Amino acid sequence: MLDYRLDAETEALRKTVQEFAREVIAPQIGEFYERDEFPTQIVRQMGELGLFGLPFPEEYGGGGGTYFDLCVVLEELARVDSSMAITVEAGVSLGAMPIYRFGTEAQKREWLPRLCTGEMLGAFGLTEPGGGSDAGATRTTARLEDGSWVINGSKAFITNSGTDLTGLVTVTAVTGTRPDGGKEISAIIVPSGTPGFTVGQRYSKVGWNASDTRELSFDDCRVPEENLVGERGRGYAQFLSILDEGRIAISALSVGLAQGCVDESVKYAGQREAFGQPIGRNQAVAFMIADMEVRASTARLAYYRAAEKMLRGEPFKREASIAKLYSSEVAMDNARYATQVHGGYGFMNEFPVGRFYRDAKILEIGEGTSEVQRMLIARDLGVG
Repeated sequence: MLDYRLDAETEALRKTVQEFAREVIAPQIGEFYERDEFPTQIVRQMGELGLFGLPFPEEYGGGGGTYFDLCVVLEELARVDSSMAITVEAGVSLGAMPIYRFGTEAQKREWLPRLCTGEMLGAFGLTEPGGGSDAGATRTTARLEDGSWVINGSKAFITNSGTDLTGLVTVTAVTGTRPDGGKEISAIIVPSGTPGFTVGQRYSKVGWNASDTRELSFDDCRVPEENLVGERGRGYAQFLSILDEGRIAISALSVGLAQGCVDESVKYAGQREAFGQPIGRNQAVAFMIADMEVRASTARLAYYRAAEKMLRGEPFKREASIAKLYSSEVAMDNARYATQVHGGYGFMNEFPVGRFYRDAKILEIGEGTSEVQRMLIARDLGVG
């Protein structure tokens, strides 16, 4: 028997985050967007709520919840603001999860307690300036020398990599050659402030203006040999498995944005009058909003299904790609329609839908483009 109702604990968590998003984030986040500034204090408060530690065991300072709990939280945050949602998503999925999944016990003890409380943010350096979807084209190198990894290269579009809270970046680097002649790619922890590790200026972005995204460079950057995460040569494979989970999280974030567009449009259509009545009584507007709700509700079912399979320990790669592909495109569609419902005001940054419109496009690109998702789905069906 299928039951998509949230259990009492998850529902209580959802309501807590919903209240926090509406009362703490909503009133001030627009100002951070305008200043292109990272809201460190809000992020600290999200850490105090336990959002960064949700899916990790209590022994490492986590909340002992599930990855689905994280997804529900991301949806509620993104209903109000995607910058704060992606800060949590990247902090958990890309910052802490690789260490939890593949790190040594010593690495977990050293890093996870601070990552779980939000006292520290972690980042993952995979993408490079010369290669986006083709992560296997990694050029950053790391060679062993006198018990240290010596890292050289650069990374691009790395979230949470240069905030006041950032404590580490796990980077992928070529550490040798595989028996088949291909690149041996490994993952290595680089603590913030390590000599030879330079964090660039914040990118000037179309959206996600209150999140932190930077380019990183490594020039003979030395870290201890024991900073290797997981097996040598397994860094790329490890990241691909992390990415499968991350796609469910990005799907949840996309659903949140899509639902936020419905929320704002319903509110505006009830208040804004034209020709002597609220515009929501105009069937063209009412049907537009109804279609937005249909899309958001269907996308939610897609990420629920993917998360359910993941939690059962069943193969979920196809479902994750379906959820990520569909919900990101739904977010983009709903942002466009919500802007239309708002008319000229939808083009103003003071209205949330203007922010939603700017934030939506990256969802079709980050953590696997729509084209990559279609390729993965087709391949899984045996036709790609």
